[in-house]
This record gives sequence, structure tokens and C-alpha cells, in this order.
Amino acid sequence: MSGPDPTLLLAVHGTRDPRGTAVAHGLARRVAALGGMPVRLGFADVLAPDVGEVAGAITGPVVVVPAFLAAGYHVRVDIPAQLARAGRADARVTEALGSDPRLVATAARRLRRAGYRPGDAVVLAAAGSSDPAARAEVADAADRLARELFAPVRVGYIATGAPTVADAVAGLRAAGHRRVAVGSWLLAPGLFHTRLSGSGADAVAAPLCPDDAVADAVVARFRAAVLPAAV
Repeated sequence: MSGPDPTLLLAVHGTRDPRGTAVAHGLARRVAALGGMPVRLGFADVLAPDVGEVAGAITGPVVVVPAFLAAGYHVRVDIPAQLARAGRADARVTEALGSDPRLVATAARRLRRAGYRPGDAVVLAAAGSSDPAARAEVADAADRLARELFAPVRVGYIATGAPTVADAVAGLRAAGHRRVAVGSWLLAPGLFHTRLSGSGADAVAAPLCPDDAVADAVVARFRAAVLPAAV
């Protein structure tokens, strides 16, 4: 990109839980501190301003980094539609964050802090999606986490998709695993993470944020969009 420096527009889902909103603002501040670029925050759903409204108020080029762990409906449809309505279809939208290896490493750290023990089976808890491509991305994350932990990892869904987290936990117990831990494939606290306490697991990991690794992943997405030849 030439001309004015681009602004990083951090696109988050949005939640009515004030803890989750505080985490989103904290992530935006940390990204700005680590990357040294202007950073704005927009919401894909639930809260305002939406991504397009924020982009429309920015002068100069915009790079939207979706703070999502898979490229489901919000990333593929909602965010581009919001940008188009605001007259900012020129904004560059990067990939979602889930394929960045730093996030799987963060999920493993969160599990260990929650009480995961070597030998435990693991359920990776994701929000869920009706999009098969997004579900495939979560399955890939589970495979990578299994290699990180040297442990069996199954996917469980909180809102959309099967098996549910509780069913995945029960399935691992039925397969002979005495202890089952739930890893969180969620960025921030909120209703979805709260539901995990009723999954029947022996340990439930915290969401991925706050963690500098997540901010690093956002900065890396931005820099790859701005200077692809240098990354």
C-alpha cells in the first residue's frame, strides 16, 4: 500500500458481557502498543459501532483483522457486507486468527494453568458454525493441539454443531479416559465460556485472551497484508 499509513481495524464479535468487551478493548490497546500502528475497534455483531461504521470514519487505507478463530459467516459475509454498506469495500480483510500457531500454544498454556495433567484427554471447545469450512478449521486446530500436548483431542461445540462439549466429554470417558480437560477455543469470556462449567470436565481452561501471543498474531496478519513480500 502507498500513501497514508493504513489503520488496523480489529473486528471482534461483540458480547453483552462487560468482561468480554473489556478484553476486546484491551486487545486493541495491546496490538497498538506492540505494532505501533493506529488501531480501531469494530463489532461484527451484538454491539455498535459495527465494522463498516468504524471503517467509514477512517481517512486512508484500512486493513481489517477479524479477531475470530475460524472464517465462518461473520468473517465471510457480515464483515464484507458492513464494509460495502459504508462505502469501504476497498478495505483489505485478512484471514481469521485461528491458523496462527501461537494460538494453539496459548490454548495449551491455558489448559496447563487450569489443571491439565499429562495423560488427560482433551475436548477443544469452540462456539460452532454451520459452515463446514469453519468446522474444518476448528478440527485442524484440535489436531495441532493434540500434537502440542501428545494427547487425544476431540472437538466439542457450545452453540452450533455436534457433538456438544458435554457429549464430547462423556464420549471420552466412555472410551476409558479417567480425566478429561476442556480447552477453550474462545478469545474472551462471555456466555459461551460460562457454559463450559457444566460440561462435566475435570478442568476447564480460560479463554485465550488476554495474552500477548494473540496480539502478536493480529499484528502479523496486519503486516502480511501491508508488506506481503517482507513476511
